[in-house]
Amino acid sequence: MIFKFLKRILQVSGEYGKNIRLSFVFSILESICQKVPIALAFITIVKLMNRELSSVDSISILGVLVVAVILQMIFHYINDQLQSDAGYKVFADLRIKLADHLRKLPMGYYTEGNVGKLSSVLSSDMIFIEENVMKTISQVANYLFNTLVLVIFSFVLDYRLGLVVTATLIIYYFLIEKLARSSLNEGQIKQQQNEKLTDEVLFFLEGIAVMKSFNRLGSGSKSLRTTFKKSKQVALDMESIFTRSMGKVYVLLAISTSILLWLSLYLYNSGSFSVESLIALSLFYLGLFVPLKTLSNEVAVFAIMDSCLDRIDEVFNVEILEDKGENTVPQESKRSTEIEFDNVSFGYDADLVLKDISFKLSPNTMTALVGPSGSGKSTIANLLARFWDLQQGEIKIRGVEIKDISLANLMNSISVVFQQTYLFQDTILNNIKLGKPEATREQVIEAAKKARCYDFIQELPDGLDAVIGEGGESLSGGQRQRISIARCILKDAPIIILDEATASIDADNEYYIQQAISELVKDKTLLIIAHRLNTIKSADKILVINHGNVVEEGTHEELVKSNNLYSKLYGLNS
Repeated sequence: MIFKFLKRILQVSGEYGKNIRLSFVFSILESICQKVPIALAFITIVKLMNRELSSVDSISILGVLVVAVILQMIFHYINDQLQSDAGYKVFADLRIKLADHLRKLPMGYYTEGNVGKLSSVLSSDMIFIEENVMKTISQVANYLFNTLVLVIFSFVLDYRLGLVVTATLIIYYFLIEKLARSSLNEGQIKQQQNEKLTDEVLFFLEGIAVMKSFNRLGSGSKSLRTTFKKSKQVALDMESIFTRSMGKVYVLLAISTSILLWLSLYLYNSGSFSVESLIALSLFYLGLFVPLKTLSNEVAVFAIMDSCLDRIDEVFNVEILEDKGENTVPQESKRSTEIEFDNVSFGYDADLVLKDISFKLSPNTMTALVGPSGSGKSTIANLLARFWDLQQGEIKIRGVEIKDISLANLMNSISVVFQQTYLFQDTILNNIKLGKPEATREQVIEAAKKARCYDFIQELPDGLDAVIGEGGESLSGGQRQRISIARCILKDAPIIILDEATASIDADNEYYIQQAISELVKDKTLLIIAHRLNTIKSADKILVINHGNVVEEGTHEELVKSNNLYSKLYGLNS
């Protein structure tokens, strides 16, 4: 398992793998220096017992010892530099690579209960490996070299000593492999439980305001308490299995050490060893298996790191949205059709949400999607923005199929105003510039004025440079919405998708937001998901969606007269 893990780390390391391999060399050199004191102790004992230790010998031994210690420190420092540098760079690059992968995933991945997994991978798995892997690799190289030296040294002294050491290592290998397998299994369970705990904590925090308002924090947190208890039990189970297995390893190494000491006495009594050799060997064999004991303690760490790598690989193995399109959206539409849905079918799982729907949107027009909750309105908007890929049919923008358009160009051609606005923990200036990073301050101010948010921004202590809290928590919902419209105005994309921004806004903010939207949609093609039907009376076209089908199409007046679903919905909204 250890060698398999080392191979995986070297594969992940990429260009930094050479630093890790070089660190193995300095780890071995450090290990050699660690053996020098043992060799010097042996020489010193022999000379003392034979009354041959002179002042020159003492100075020489001291000098060699000092040099060995200094070299050990130098090699240790170089080793740490190589591995720490490689370790942090490897995982810095891996995080960037993961972020690049995540932005290419379909939005469905984030709505299928994977937020806890992603949070656990980023905040737990990667950090655990990053903080432990290089130190552990260094120790493994050191331990393995030490063990090799001890085996050779034992055979040099006497083949029987070498055979005992070899037999011990063989039994040790099987015990440690069994320990590794059980630790790997328990490590996977532990990391999966960490993911469940993260999910439960996020769920609890999201609903804490509701639970508190109904004074249900005690009963509401029952599931969280159960998950905490389960996590504690999983950790204890893993520790229990590890402790029992380690007990067997310690017994093996203790018995082997006793046999080696007894065999050394036997060889001394038979005249094979001198008394000074016996004393030196006794000191030597007392610490013989210390590296193996320490290595055994690292097995659980290796198992958890291996499990962490598996979970990271799971995320990387999620299929991304293909971005093989080489075409771009034509700059000017000289066609009668701006957007076309042609026999489109789509489902998030086995059940279809949209069923063979077709419609066309003309340039610079306003088209509204209305219908009961769950009818497929948001799905149509999401497919146009290519947050998901459809299963059947085609979606075209200005005559070009969206799969044939690069994702970057497609996103540059579409602006989306979501009902739930998210702002980043940054300055208001940078939040608006998200729509056009190269925009000047003057352009941002102009967009803010058009979005009717410049006045309240100026009232803040730092104006455009004011830093807002994560999610825009320091602003009201209407203020956040107007800032989001400002960045869409700045982006100036030809197509606007609007999940009606005034659905949950107070009357005062609704007035300003309607003005901001009017600025946003000038000379644009607008697709609006309508919640308040009185706001779409002026729409050029209204599509009534029900059970994944377009059941009605026309203007407000035409649909009201038809006395069908739209007429009923309008009556309920009036």
